[in-house]
Amino acid sequence: MTQWKAAGDGNGLARQTIVLDPTSERTPEARPRASRPASLKDARIGLLDISKARGDVFLDRLAELLAGRGLRVERFRKPTFTKVAPIDLRREIRVRCDVVIEGLAD
Repeated sequence: MTQWKAAGDGNGLARQTIVLDPTSERTPEARPRASRPASLKDARIGLLDISKARGDVFLDRLAELLAGRGLRVERFRKPTFTKVAPIDLRREIRVRCDVVIEGLAD
């Protein structure tokens, strides 16, 4: 968001940029990164399309490259990008996959 306010010398306006955090966290929570597997050999790889325009184009190509390496790929899609994935979808991904790649594009 950009807003304008009076400049300190009174001769004009100064531009001020304010970044808003949509998570509404008062104190950001530290989240450690998930550990990476040592190898993708024999891993079930889930590709999650968050339903943004053209995200499927990226994931289609990625699925093709992974399958070309002999890896097992499963595809999933959120109903909408505006909300978190439904609990049933998250559970299905967790049960069926060892690794998940989430893709989006505009």
